This record gives sequence, C-alpha cells and structure tokens, in this order.
Amino acid sequence: MPEAKYLLVGSSHAALEALRAIRRLDPDGSMAMVTRDGALPYSPTVLPYVMSGRSRPDAVILRDRAFFDEVGCRFVSGVAATGLDTAARSVRLADGTQWRYGRLLVATGAAPAIPPIPGLDTVAFHVLRTLDDAVGLRARMGLARRAVVLGAGLVGLHAAETLAEAGLSVSVIEMRGQVLPGYIDAKASARIEAAFAGHGVKLLLGRTATRVAAQDVGIAVTTDDGRTVEGDLLLVATGVRPVTDWLAGSGVQVERGVLVDGFLRTSAADVWAAGDVAQGLDFASGTRQVLGIIPTAVEQGRIAGFDMAGDAGQKPWVGGLPVNTYRFFGRPAVSVGQAAAGGDGFEVVEQDLPHLYRRIVLAGDRLVGIASVDDPFDAGIMGELIRRRVDLAAVKDAFLADPTAIGRRLMSEQWR
Repeated sequence: MPEAKYLLVGSSHAALEALRAIRRLDPDGSMAMVTRDGALPYSPTVLPYVMSGRSRPDAVILRDRAFFDEVGCRFVSGVAATGLDTAARSVRLADGTQWRYGRLLVATGAAPAIPPIPGLDTVAFHVLRTLDDAVGLRARMGLARRAVVLGAGLVGLHAAETLAEAGLSVSVIEMRGQVLPGYIDAKASARIEAAFAGHGVKLLLGRTATRVAAQDVGIAVTTDDGRTVEGDLLLVATGVRPVTDWLAGSGVQVERGVLVDGFLRTSAADVWAAGDVAQGLDFASGTRQVLGIIPTAVEQGRIAGFDMAGDAGQKPWVGGLPVNTYRFFGRPAVSVGQAAAGGDGFEVVEQDLPHLYRRIVLAGDRLVGIASVDDPFDAGIMGELIRRRVDLAAVKDAFLADPTAIGRRLMSEQWR
C-alpha cells in the first residue's frame, strides 16, 4: 500500500498552493498529489481560451512533471478518490489502490451541477469544467451552426462569447432576470447584456428550461413561456457543486461543502480541505459558505499547507471575499465584495454614464463592495480596503471620484 506523510487529493490552485507552503517548512516529508483529472495541473480560467483555439491544451499547464520531481511529490493523475477511511488513514481510488496518509488535504474542487430538466438525460450535451471538456467543445463547434447555453453565469457567458465569435447563432437561457446573477447589480448586468445582444447573442432572461428533446438534427429546448429554442450544440452551465460524494461515511462533516475552521481543518483529525470543495468563513456574513473563486482557493491552500506542516505562527483565515474580473467582447467588468448589496444599512453611490458604470457600496463610511463596467479598477486594493475595514470618512468624496488612486494612497499608508 503506497503511503505519504502529506497526501493532496486534487491538483488545482488550492492543492498547488498547499504543496508550496508545505515544502517551505518541510522540504523532505514524503508527499503525493492524486487527481481525477487526466492532465497535468491547469487553471480553469483558461478553458474558454482552449475552447476558442487561442490557447493550445499543452500550453496552459501550471506545473510540469519535472516540477513534481524537483519538489519530491509523486503525481498520480486520471484516477478519482472514491472513499476515505479516517480511522485507517487511507484514501481509496477508483482503480482499487489505497493510499495511506499522515495528513490529508481534500481539494477535489467542484463538478458541474446538472439540473433535473425532463429529457436532458436523453440528449447529448456539453459542460465546461475540465481541459477535456474544452477540447471536446472546440471539436463540436466546428460541426454546429446553432448553440443553446443554459445559464448566464461566468462559464455560460464566456462560452457564449466564444461560440458567437466562431460564427454560431447563440441563445442563452437564464432563469434569473439578469446575467451574472449574484455577482453584479442589474444596471451593470444591463451593460453586459447589451454587449452580447450587439454581437447577435439572444438572451432569454427570467426564463426556465422545462424540457429538452432530441430532433433529427440537434436538440430543442422548451422554455416556461412555451417558446422552443433549437440548436445543434447544447452547453449546460447552470452552476457547480463541491465534489464530496467520496467522503460519505468518513466522519468528515459536509453541508454544501466540507466544513472547515479558520485553519481549514475539517471535523476529522489530520484532514484539511481547501478550494471549491471547502465551506469556510465568509468575510461579509460571518457564516460558512462555499466561495469558488481562485483567490480564495489560493489563500485557503496556503493556510492549510502551513498548518499541515505544523506552522505554529500561522494566522487563521479571515474569511473569503468575492473578487471577480471579466472581459466580454473587449468590455471589462469587475466586482469585489458585496457589490450588488443595497437597502437598509448600505449607502450606494452610482456613476451611470454613457462610457462607464460604477457602483460603490458603503456601510458606515467603510467600503463593503464595488463594481464597474468599462471602468477597470485595482481589485486587489479594493479587497484590502474592505478586509481592513478602512474608515474612508476623511477622504470619502475623493474616493468616490477616483477609488483606485485614493485606495492606493490609503493602502500605501497602511503598509508603511
């Protein structure tokens, strides 16, 4: 039975950052990384570029095999974890192998959430979560003329843009009344919706797919208002769910994701979790949430790795903060924190001009959220202002006029 002092299950940003942190403190402890993905580590943010053909699959790798040899980490790919026995300290893999561990990181990420639409299971459809998915979509695009995308979140919109630029007629069906629901407010969404409409993408917002059926050629999607949308290619981009099924019966506590504390420790001894699979502290609400963004995965992986290696000085996780940057048809959009918040307890200041839209959300003269379209700002600086709860009272008017310049000045003073 193979064994490792540190066993990392998963291979994306959280696992890679944990590896780096562990090796800073323990350069020699035996280590292995096991992943269900058949490829070397890559970032999911590159998938639309692979799908479009702008990036080759072999050019988006974050770490090659030489890296794993250099850091003394065995890399095992293409085999999923299927079970965890915390009493025996072992992880069972799909090929029957069992790995013993001293300390375990659960970084299995998330998988596409497939909605229970009648007929969907009877037709061929695509998702976009892995490198293989992106390669498969690129091949299918060349054979299609019409595409239907379910979901207008980040993945759905990136894919819709790629499909439209490839010359396909694209329809997007979204059950919420705007694109990017939960990320930005309705006015910001309206600008992005206009960009898509201007490139011929049909947006069916506030509509639900009620049935999917195969046709002689392609598929037909029926919506709740009785409309029929036909396509040769169907992409399901209706969200993701943390991959936790392999933890059943292990004693690791799971709600929406794996519950973790401030050091990313789970309810089981010597088991940590980080990234899209982890349900950790949310900075704004103080509750435990799944925050599936790369900055959160990196920070959680770092904290978990240092804690796994026994760093007594490691500070606990202060909580996740949504930070998202997008670019659609050349139009930049950014959101940080509670960018769509409003109502009692919040002060909302908007600039809605022909050439830009900006929305700043304050609570007691402290920034809690900011978003913009066509007006890029320094998301890192805004995130630090929010996390540090910097009082903006003395510079409020200047900040509202130029948040990046004033934010940088304030943070330079904080960092001195």
